[in-house]
Amino acid sequence: MRRLFLLLLVIATPLWAVEPDEVLDDPVLEQRARDISANVRCVVCQNEPIDSSNAGVARDLRILIRERLVAGNTDAEIYDFLVARYGDFVLFRPPLKPSTYLLWGAPILILLIGASAVVLTLTRTRKAAAAEGLSAEEQARLDALLEQDKK
Repeated sequence: MRRLFLLLLVIATPLWAVEPDEVLDDPVLEQRARDISANVRCVVCQNEPIDSSNAGVARDLRILIRERLVAGNTDAEIYDFLVARYGDFVLFRPPLKPSTYLLWGAPILILLIGASAVVLTLTRTRKAAAAEGLSAEEQARLDALLEQDKK
């Protein structure tokens, strides 16, 4: 029973953010508003869409999106307005352009640096282990141990 409650709580959490007074009467416009809101980052929470954020700014943005939809704006016009006001950061999928190259390339760059560091470390370790070998004293001790083992 407790697991069912937790599952329902997790599933219903995004529904709590959109207040009943925000919901549009037209189901088509409401679905467009939900789709846009799911792709817009909350500027307070940063890794949460405004559709599921309880922050005041997120509520204001949800209302703004719905007002613009009712006014007849297209999705692209709404995204352009939000980007003009908050920058590309407000979008979960910012456009690929010179100002966002680092944003898009950073994960690949970090992966390449990490892989290079691992390869370099393994190569150095193997070379150092192969180059060292046993000293004369260690070799003599090993031979003595092997002789004892044979007897």
